[in-house]
Formats: sequence, C-alpha cells, structure tokens
Amino acid sequence: MDAKCILVVDDEPKMRRILELSLKAMGHSVIEAADGMQALATLGEHSVDLVLTDLRMPKMDGMALLEAMREQGMDVPVIVMTAYGTIDTAVAAMKLGAIDYIIRPFEMEVVEMAVARALALVTVQRENRFLREEMSRGWGEFIGTSPAMHSLYEIIQQAAPTRSSIFIVGETGTGKELVARAIHQASGRSGLFVPINCAAIPAELLESELFGHIKGAFTGALRDRVGKCELAHGGTLFLDEITEMPTHLQAKLLRVLQEGRIERLGANASIAVDLRVVAATNRDPQVAVEDGQLRRDLYFRLNVVRIDVPRLRDRAEDIGLLADHFLHKHAVELGRSTPSLGAGVLDRLASYDWPGNVRELENLMERATVLCRGNEITLANLPTDLSKTQPIEPASATAETMEGSLDLKERVEALERRLIATALKQSDQSKAGAARLLGVSERTLWYKLKAYQM
Repeated sequence: MDAKCILVVDDEPKMRRILELSLKAMGHSVIEAADGMQALATLGEHSVDLVLTDLRMPKMDGMALLEAMREQGMDVPVIVMTAYGTIDTAVAAMKLGAIDYIIRPFEMEVVEMAVARALALVTVQRENRFLREEMSRGWGEFIGTSPAMHSLYEIIQQAAPTRSSIFIVGETGTGKELVARAIHQASGRSGLFVPINCAAIPAELLESELFGHIKGAFTGALRDRVGKCELAHGGTLFLDEITEMPTHLQAKLLRVLQEGRIERLGANASIAVDLRVVAATNRDPQVAVEDGQLRRDLYFRLNVVRIDVPRLRDRAEDIGLLADHFLHKHAVELGRSTPSLGAGVLDRLASYDWPGNVRELENLMERATVLCRGNEITLANLPTDLSKTQPIEPASATAETMEGSLDLKERVEALERRLIATALKQSDQSKAGAARLLGVSERTLWYKLKAYQM
C-alpha cells in the first residue's frame, strides 16, 4: 500500500505514541493532535489522507470534529475510536460521515486492519466517481476496415503492452483520444485512464489540475484536491493538445516523468506515482519544438512511439460504415427507426474532403437524422455546400493579385488571411470552429486575427 498521511487525534499522549509507532511501521506518516480544535487547525494546514480520532476529548470532542469537518466540506475519511458500551455513539458518528469505528481497548492488529480497509475503500470510491463521470461521456469504439486503420490497429497492439511513452499525432476530429483509450485498455494496467485537455483549461488552473493542491495553497483553494497525475497512479495519463501546455509546466511534468513523484501545490511532501503518459497534438510536434511551444527535452521523453492517426479523407472506404453507425446512434437517441443512405448520398460524402474528419461526419449525420422525414437520407438532407473542397489558389493566381511580388513573407501572410477567412466562413464566424478547421489553438487564431487586423 502506498504511504499516506494519517492524523491521530487523542487527548492521551501515550495512546498517540502507540498509534504513531504502529502506523509508521505500516509505512505511513503521522501527524498528532490532542483534541478536535487542534485537529481542525491541522486539517486546514496539511494534506491528510485519513483521520483516526477518539470520541471523548476536552475542548472539542470527536462528534464535534466530525460536524465541523462536514460543515467545512473536508472530504477526508475518519475512523472513530470509542470505549466498549458506547457503540450507539459510534453509530451516530458514522451517520455524520465516519467510515468505521474501533472499540477500545483494542489490539493493534485491529487498528492496522481498519486503516488498511479505510484507505482501500477511499481509493475505490474516488475511482468509481471518476469512472461514472467518464462513462457519462461515452467511450465509443473504432470503426473502419481500410488499410490505414489496419495499420493503426497493428501499432496499437504492438505498443500498448509496453511501458513506453506514446505520442499521438493527428488532425482535429480524427479520434486521438479514442486511440489513447484503446492503448490503455490493451496495456494491462490496472489503474484509471485519466484524460486532460491542456488547451481547454486556463494556464493558471492547469497546474492544480495536473498536480493537485492542498487547502489554502492559493485564493479559492477551500479544500484539498487530488490532481490528475495522482489519480492516474497505476494507469494512464492522457495529455491532449500537449503543445498548449505552458512551458514552465512542461518542465515540471518532465521532472515528474523522470523521478516518478509529484508535489501538490502548497505541500512540502512529495507523492510517488506510477503512471504511463500518452500525449497528443493536432500539430506537427517537431514544428512545435522549433516554435518554442514544446520543450525539446519533453518531446524526446514523450516521443518514444509515435502514432499518426489517419485523416478521414485518407480512408474514404470507411465513410459508409461510419455514416451508418452514426445514423443508428442518433436515430436511437431520437427514438426513431434508423434511416438508410439514399441514391447519390454516399458518393457525395465520399467526394468531400472532411476538414473536420470523423467528428464533422458525425455532426452531419446527426443533422441528417433530425431533418430526415422518411426512412432514407436524401441529398436534400445534406448541406448545399457539401462538395469537394476546392484547392487553394495556385501560386500564379496569387502572384497576379500581388502584382508580381515574390516576397515570401507577403505571400505567406496573404495565404494565411485567405485560409482564416475561409475557415471563419465555413464555421459561421465561430472562432473555436475556425481554429479546429485550421488545426490551431484558439489562442493562435486570436493572435493571427489581431496581427492581420481581421
């Protein structure tokens, strides 16, 4: 069992010493308090994994301590110690949130068993809460029989059972997280799959999200928080859009990967973690390194096995299978029978180049299911502009509009302006949608819009 910090609360110094020796022999660290008031103050200053408290104490007894912890939202498990003949009091304590009780006098083996049981229960409860959240999002499954997908399946099967770090590269909407989940499920690791989107969390909150914090570590830190790295102990940490992580956090992450230990914000003690990291980006990671968005040393640490997820336009033979799957999925959600693809629809879908990849196809099939009035999806149910994307203007046309200029910077800026304008138009002026189509972060798009005064 991993070492934990246990707070022992008892007004008898001798009893505190006996418990301290026994718990330390189990490999845990121990903090002592002589009464409930001292315990409450300690909980406000230290990160504690378990409280072992007597019920009868001066100043503030165990029952009052439990009530105060509940009022202050302290989510720390508590085992109460009570004298023989006061079991009713112990039951009342459990109604206030205690997870177990020990009757005094006791053998130390009883205490050790109760502590081990309590810590194991807390871990299971924490994981169950996380799994319920994950299952509510839906995990999906791979669909595709194209050569590109068979190559993807093969590399997943080869890399998953190893401990090697994996770097997944692919355009937005190709299913990078689905690949990461498949790697975890095939890895044999017993812990959780814990995803975190580095682009979706403000930089000032990302450090706490990754490493956790203790109460009072910063303004608004009202209680201890377990970070994603700690939650992924024994499992897989998936860092989506790793190039959007601030570089100072990249340095801290690299140290965690090298040493296998983390420190919660505000804490002095470190915590050992055993996790496998799978990172992903929609950018070329080597370009991100050259641009200074990805630390070179972290890139080399993560890029042990690289997996490139194929674009939808590179596996057009899978479009029919995917379309049928999404039609059935959304028909079930709407309580309708599953429609089929009518004449010419599959050809139209196959001729489109899908800048939004599989995610765009799913959104389109949901729209078609909603608009379909019969049992067949027709061309009328598809957007009028769903046709093969036109190629970018040739350089000769660009040169004409620029009166023969050969300045590379001007050419690149002109091309970027046109691409941004096209992406904004296709996404109905949505900045987030345009950024996804362009394969860049919203931060990068905002910078470009400001630079070009668009």
